[in-house]
Amino acid sequence: MIADTGRRLSPRAKAALNFLARYGTILGLAAMIVAFALLSPRAFPTVGNFRNVLNQASLAMIIATGLTLAVIVGELDLSVGFAASLHGILVTGLIVSDGLPIPVAIAVVLAAGAVIGLINGLIVTKIRVNSVIATLGVGTILTGLAFAYSAGVPIVAGVPEAFLQLSLGHWLFGIPNDIVVMVAVAAALWLLVERTPLGQEIQAVGGNPAAARLAGIEVDRIKLLGFTISGVCASLTGILLASRLGSGTASAGDSYLLTAFAAVFLGSATLRDGEFHVLGTVIGALIIAFGFNGLNIFGAPTFSQYMLQGAILIVAVGLSSLGRSIAER
Repeated sequence: MIADTGRRLSPRAKAALNFLARYGTILGLAAMIVAFALLSPRAFPTVGNFRNVLNQASLAMIIATGLTLAVIVGELDLSVGFAASLHGILVTGLIVSDGLPIPVAIAVVLAAGAVIGLINGLIVTKIRVNSVIATLGVGTILTGLAFAYSAGVPIVAGVPEAFLQLSLGHWLFGIPNDIVVMVAVAAALWLLVERTPLGQEIQAVGGNPAAARLAGIEVDRIKLLGFTISGVCASLTGILLASRLGSGTASAGDSYLLTAFAAVFLGSATLRDGEFHVLGTVIGALIIAFGFNGLNIFGAPTFSQYMLQGAILIVAVGLSSLGRSIAER
């Protein structure tokens, strides 16, 4: 029925529908910014507020761009939020309780993130467990480990100032460090996916695993890479979140799971016909961040943020499906 309707549309209508599917999210972001600027000209359209939006969105972008790699290869990683929480507790514990130097503690936690991502990938590719079940199970185990490590008590006392400045500092031209890290991560992953032979293999696996395997691509290896990158980005998010909060808390990063998925699916409806890509994820995260910022400026209650995020996720998946349908027709 949808295909028949598509054939009955005029060329101009088809072009308009295709334009909306590709650029509708960007137009929506621009319209939202203009509307908030007109409604709150003193508070919203300022350099300070835009810098604050980018800073608040930076951690969500880091975890979402990493998740994008797992999604591009055709899998889902539901463990990222729980992993971020565990890594935040782990890095503060290693610094405060075990006395490890900050760089060493960070390196250990990033390695742990890679291992967790690799475990997710091995369960999916070798044991052939569905990625939703596998990563949800691993995420639940990580939550248990977080509570076991911290005894359910946030690690607050003794966190050194140098660790706090990792997230709160401004080492480069007065730009918050989280923004600098976010830009570096997003740029590196974009270059990997869009400008390298390995990135072509990643996209081939996501597009058609069977054809990629026939072309000589090691599909399981590529999927392991996607999960590993997702795990490392989750651990980096947990480290920066602990630095920003000045503590390690067992559930601090859990909420990033929904935000990350909303950004990824919004991104798939941006610039491409339902394809997941890093640049789109960044734009999706910005849409969510500016939406939250506007709600805060206008004093909207906290529950409205959850409602907005849930609505964005539903719309994002719908737009992604629409884009893929248009591409198929």
